[in-house]
Amino acid sequence: MTTNTVAPLITHLRHVDIAMPNFAEQRAFYQETWGLTETAHDSGVSFLAAEGSPEQYVVRLRQDGQKRTDLIAFGAPSPADVDTLAERLIAQGVRLIHEPRVMDTPGGGYGVRFFDNEGRVVEVSADVAVRRHRKIEAREPVPVKLSHVLMNTPTPEATVRWYTDHLGFRLTDTMCIGDREIMWFLRCNTFHHSFGFVRGPHAAFHHASFEMRGIDEFMRGTGRLHRLGYERLWGPGRHLAGDNSFSYFLDKAGNTVEYTTEVETIDEDTWHPHLYDVRDPANSDVWGTANNMNEFVAARSQNDVDRGLFVAPPM
Repeated sequence: MTTNTVAPLITHLRHVDIAMPNFAEQRAFYQETWGLTETAHDSGVSFLAAEGSPEQYVVRLRQDGQKRTDLIAFGAPSPADVDTLAERLIAQGVRLIHEPRVMDTPGGGYGVRFFDNEGRVVEVSADVAVRRHRKIEAREPVPVKLSHVLMNTPTPEATVRWYTDHLGFRLTDTMCIGDREIMWFLRCNTFHHSFGFVRGPHAAFHHASFEMRGIDEFMRGTGRLHRLGYERLWGPGRHLAGDNSFSYFLDKAGNTVEYTTEVETIDEDTWHPHLYDVRDPANSDVWGTANNMNEFVAARSQNDVDRGLFVAPPM
């Protein structure tokens, strides 16, 4: 698999924006059960922040007749870097939704939007106002921040290459089944992964992961969801790739959401990507505490076909 060929201009993951018909039910789930805080709202739109994060919001929910991913947003160091990225994308033939401009979303800022190779909407922004946040206390089972987002794709090799070639993401590790690669972890900073892709039958949202304060808070959050009767797809356990804990659940719209903590940080100067075969259970769960991952569990995160993709994405 390719490594990055351009200088990175992206610093971190900001938020994921999703739409669904059951808006009120989703809004209640993410606030009352998952532990996010609504910081702004409009008719049919809710902006939800993580209490420990300076980001204005980490999830935007929107009422829509169809389930879809509206947008994935990343940060850049400065407005000048946003301009540089936009110039690069235009030169590479990437279709922009709008050129760099002042944004009217909570926190403002300066950003550019464009389509990736499969038609997803991506935003990169800088100078977004920092939200007043707080330190999460011991035993408080609410998310500190949005940790990472993974997407399903039927063309993972081309899509991973698009993100490394155009946006400067770096490949950290890959999961495989024998000689068939199935999952790619990408980084834009020293965290093991902030983004990634899973081989699937169609393009769709795979999962969003939320960082907890520590193992105790992770387990308390996991237990809360379990006691409330939410379906736990997989976990609790601990991955080898990323060294992070995991508990995966389904939200009210059938999207997979994860509690995690202690994601590995890496040394950019010495790191080399690994290839892990999931046929060895220890490569998926080093603790050995999670239920077995199999094709039936994996299929639950394939999700519905994403209706948010541009119908004729540029190559």
